Amino acid sequence: MKNIALVGFMGSGKSTVGQTLSRKIGYLFIDLDGRIEEKTGRPIPEIFKEDGEDTFRRVEAVVLKDALAAKKAVISCGGGVVLREENRDALKQKAIVVYLKTEPDELFARVGATGSMRPLLNVEDPRAEIKRLVKEREPLYQGVADAIVSTTGRSVNSIIEAIIKELKAKGLKM
Repeated sequence: MKNIALVGFMGSGKSTVGQTLSRKIGYLFIDLDGRIEEKTGRPIPEIFKEDGEDTFRRVEAVVLKDALAAKKAVISCGGGVVLREENRDALKQKAIVVYLKTEPDELFARVGATGSMRPLLNVEDPRAEIKRLVKEREPLYQGVADAIVSTTGRSVNSIIEAIIKELKAKGLKM
């Protein structure tokens, strides 16, 4: 039985949706960012600041491989997990990947005020940075996705219903 991996930009709902989805279908929930913090003993903003994004992405790749070895798990991936080809390959091989697609303006409404906690948004114009990064990453999210579910303007339960419908259409029994 393959794991379910949720990908999408920060603020798309991966953690919130993942926790609820895992309970609903009886899967383990794994938050990749939480696992990275456990493994390193440091918060992600500190890793970015002190060691840089490249170091963070290397740790993320190792933690992703460990998470994908789990059985029957919903894995909430970090927004940039798709940036490394090895991660995209691993996700495609070992998980059913659901891209939680969210419009940039809604992402800004959800996370725009959290710049200090989100290293990539700790910039002069977070709204413009979200738009730029979403445009850059969109082909990567779509390329790895087995299913795409919009989260814009939707409740958690509505998103989960859409995910379950997509997973059943792919033949996943729950």
